[in-house]
Amino acid sequence: MAAAGFSCSAADLNPLLGANSTAAAEYICSGFDAVASKFVDTGYAIDNTYLLFSAYLVFAMQLGFAMLCAGSVRVKNTMNIMLTNVLDAATGGVFYYLFGFAFAFGAPSNGFIGKHYFALHEYPTASFDYGYFLYQWAFAIAAAGITSGSIAERTQFVSYLIYSSFLTGFVYPIVSHWFWSADGWASPAGSDLLFGSGVIDFAGSGVVHMVGGIAGLWGAFIEGPRMGRFDHAGRAVSMRGHSGTLVVLGTFMLWFGWYGFNPGSFLNILKAYGESGSYYGQWSAIGRTAVTTTLAGSTAALTTLFGKRLLSGHWNLTDVCNGLLGGFAAITSGCSVVEPWAAIICGFVAAWVLIGFNKLAEKLKFDDPLEAAQLHGGCGAWGILFTGLFATKAYVNEVYPGQPDRPYGLFMGGGGKLFAAQIIQILAIVGWVSVTMGTLFWLLHKLKLLRLSQEEEMAGLDLTSHGGVAYEYTNGYAAEHVQIYHYESGQCNFSAWFLLDFN
Repeated sequence: MAAAGFSCSAADLNPLLGANSTAAAEYICSGFDAVASKFVDTGYAIDNTYLLFSAYLVFAMQLGFAMLCAGSVRVKNTMNIMLTNVLDAATGGVFYYLFGFAFAFGAPSNGFIGKHYFALHEYPTASFDYGYFLYQWAFAIAAAGITSGSIAERTQFVSYLIYSSFLTGFVYPIVSHWFWSADGWASPAGSDLLFGSGVIDFAGSGVVHMVGGIAGLWGAFIEGPRMGRFDHAGRAVSMRGHSGTLVVLGTFMLWFGWYGFNPGSFLNILKAYGESGSYYGQWSAIGRTAVTTTLAGSTAALTTLFGKRLLSGHWNLTDVCNGLLGGFAAITSGCSVVEPWAAIICGFVAAWVLIGFNKLAEKLKFDDPLEAAQLHGGCGAWGILFTGLFATKAYVNEVYPGQPDRPYGLFMGGGGKLFAAQIIQILAIVGWVSVTMGTLFWLLHKLKLLRLSQEEEMAGLDLTSHGGVAYEYTNGYAAEHVQIYHYESGQCNFSAWFLLDFN
């Protein structure tokens, strides 16, 4: 891109080449202009390729969500939860294309909602290319996937379709407009900055994780716990998922995808900080962001491992995987503006936030099969606060240039303005998602479209809604769902799991 700023004219070269050299000067300049244009084209190609690759990584997280969810539910609901993850992507693709992207990034607009690019009309532009739409769509469906885990194993299938469309087409885009669009009222890239700072939520601890987590909180609260989750005395009964293998596979897929989620949020890579020709530029900041992401997740996993060992006496696989993801959800807000050592603090606290919210959920008889509300909502909120405490001046000015006196982390000497803006973000997200998604789930409940009947919940969604089971065997041993149905009335009189020998 250095050649892009080079200009050449025959008038400049004529004195150097001597008399009657106009034609030669024009020929030389045309060659330089062609090379400079190629450098510009190459710069665009590199940046767009980087963004597209990041979008593919974030989209691959849907596979991670699907495997994590499948392993975390009982086997009789496996097909159901995987289908909801497929439909989060498919439904989100259509509704984000029609409405969501326009509400989020349709500029010029007001501070509350975008109003251009519906169905990608008059798109792409000089500011946005198709890769940007794809990247933002992958984020939108991630928020919907978070919510599906909270209401797993007892929700009517039609409710998934309704809430996923509403969340990706309206609720999530409004939040992303507030904090990520240059026109948003709390954006760090606007001209009239909140508290002189704007909110720093670089990759979405609030915009993605809190939105999905708070939506799931309301869905799970309005539905109530699964049958058998708490006994008659109110004590929690463990209802572990059926496959630790799928949980680990999903966790590693999400870990891998997070390197598109956080480092990819820079949106481009070919950008120098300071003079061109230096070894240090945006590529360095991207690498640092990958490091802070790794350290936060790793620290949270280890803290959960030993913390749960002290509390329960077990080295629990699922808890460690959830702790790891909680660390990632927390660091997502400040991953680009904090030092690597601060990421360790972020992950350590995130693990205890998750453990604490899980304890509170049990006491309140709140049932979230994936711990999604606690993980994404709770750890996401901590990550927003963490950014307001530990964001460094140098990194903030690199990532958000143009205002040298911009506030930064409270603990780093930057005053309390950024921290105040972060608190406003948490309150705004909780309020907005509660009003919109809470109302939607309440209406679905009143219309009897939300929760399954007791008979269907006992039998499992795979059989009652999807016409089969996830695992079929023709020989050997298999866990099969055996039902005694009264077919005239359609009532399930008995439902149980047996180990059957097909040999």
